[in-house]
Amino acid sequence: MQPNEKNMEFMQIAMKYLPEAKKQLDEAGIELSMEMIQPFMTLFTKVMNEAYEMGKADALKGEE
Repeated sequence: MQPNEKNMEFMQIAMKYLPEAKKQLDEAGIELSMEMIQPFMTLFTKVMNEAYEMGKADALKGEE
């Protein structure tokens, strides 16, 4: 899988949970805008890429 494809899948996951996150932020009195969310989406993608690579490495170790 190409990195861009993986990032798109990660973004789809993030968007799936965005309404829940927005609700929690609204309840906490924190306004969420698309400009504010962009840095967090970038961070989320980095975290997901690292987690993916860790899982991939674990899977390859299991095959040995």
